[in-house]
Amino acid sequence: MIKNPLVWFKQKDSKKQPQKLSKEIVINASEYETRIALLEEGRVMELMVERADRERIAGNIYKAKVNSILPGMQAAFLDVGLEKSAFLHVSDLAWHYGGQKDEEVEEFEEDAPAPERHRFRASIEEILKKGDEVLIQVVKEQIGTKGPRVTTELALPGRFIVLIPGGRSVRVSKRISNWAEKRRLKELVLKHLPAGFGVIIRTEGEGKEEKEFAADLKSLLHLWKRISRFSPRVKAPALLHKESGSTVSVIRDLFTSDVDRLVCDNKDEYRQILRYLKEVAPDLRSKVILYTEPVPIFDLYGIEPEIDKTLERKVWLKRGVYLVIDQTEALVTVDVNTGRFVGKDNQEQTIFRANMEAAKEIARQIRLRDIGGLIIVDFIDMPSREHRRRLFDEFRNAMKSDRSKYAISPISEFGLIEMTRERVRPSLIFTLSDSCPNCGGFGRILSRETLATKIERWFRRAKAGSNTRSFKLIIHPFLAEAVADGAGNRVAGLAKSLKLDIDVIRDTFTPPDQFRVLEADTKKEITEMFMK
Repeated sequence: MIKNPLVWFKQKDSKKQPQKLSKEIVINASEYETRIALLEEGRVMELMVERADRERIAGNIYKAKVNSILPGMQAAFLDVGLEKSAFLHVSDLAWHYGGQKDEEVEEFEEDAPAPERHRFRASIEEILKKGDEVLIQVVKEQIGTKGPRVTTELALPGRFIVLIPGGRSVRVSKRISNWAEKRRLKELVLKHLPAGFGVIIRTEGEGKEEKEFAADLKSLLHLWKRISRFSPRVKAPALLHKESGSTVSVIRDLFTSDVDRLVCDNKDEYRQILRYLKEVAPDLRSKVILYTEPVPIFDLYGIEPEIDKTLERKVWLKRGVYLVIDQTEALVTVDVNTGRFVGKDNQEQTIFRANMEAAKEIARQIRLRDIGGLIIVDFIDMPSREHRRRLFDEFRNAMKSDRSKYAISPISEFGLIEMTRERVRPSLIFTLSDSCPNCGGFGRILSRETLATKIERWFRRAKAGSNTRSFKLIIHPFLAEAVADGAGNRVAGLAKSLKLDIDVIRDTFTPPDQFRVLEADTKKEITEMFMK
């Protein structure tokens, strides 16, 4: 274990922060929740939240059974053993089901991991029948009332490559721009690739040697062998392969050589990371740090306030410009407003500068909030075509660091940009909040799970920052059902682990998305003292 190699935050000096590096990953993990933040130059750019009560299924491989065929939609619904049926569109059928490779897709186009798209000569009812059993992989989580979206083109992601069983081509990430390197990588992989498999070479593969690709390929081929052997032995629906948890997935996909360090506050997760890196990237192990200080790690890095801001509609920028972000299941709108920004130039220049500033922050907010689906950005109207062109270029450049797939249409004369972004899971706001029960779902409040973890972090701060050990926690009965009742009494477990006395008081006048804390002895309210 590496002991505190950073200049850590000290309780007596609350202004001291860890040194800002160009790129780092911060992991906060507990029994109930894992949160992973990607920081660039000290700013939070991406945030992933995985809850123990919401199992992630994207990437899982199932043996599924066809429940029904919908010729009008050219789709099928499949039973994969989950509450909702999975949706399979004809375009998500692998080529060996009757598809014709799209000639416009060039071999170096796609990044990993995503299925290829195919044009089909046959209709779905000619390919699949009710009761058929097929191997599928989840490409999109259950979102709202919709079941998961699946594909029959399976993809097994590794550190440097993605293995496509049944594939027919070797493709290279579009982020590797050097054509000589693309050719070298393709020839190198083809030396070891058996017939009947395709491969996507990932961005992290750039500059790597043959032995590293060979080891990665060997591991993935072994995994596929286990899946293909297990499949005939089970009856559909059945889970054949479970995708790695969020921590390992992030290490595999994000912890690249350009990341300066990874800091984790959970000993079990820390050990799991080191075990994984020992197999795939031993040179990165020295960058992994176990954080053991009493101050919560997301407080140390200033991440907690950023999470709270992702639930707000209004985002303030420098110079008084602000954004208004509204999210629904169907689409997301982003409205740019000059606000208090008046500028020193004429009105046209003022609007142009406000839009240019907004473009960068909109790209960041899309990544940070993990917004997917249809997105409409309403910039402030600009009559100048040159200004509209420069604004579009600025926004497109700002989006280049986004790992998700997206498509952006040129800005219209009315200042609108329409874009789509790959939606694999619910956006952050739908993970952290629920529909408000008092307004018929038009607003949102913090979910009970989010509040439970918020309460837990409050008491950890209080333990580190005060001598008080007896508290009264005042919460709505609706929240108490989730955190203080029955076998899963989280408050009792928290009190035991922190050696605190926490008396839960149920109060119907306390809003269901809030809580209050009093000192048990003095009855003094101290909620705001340890609220971040």
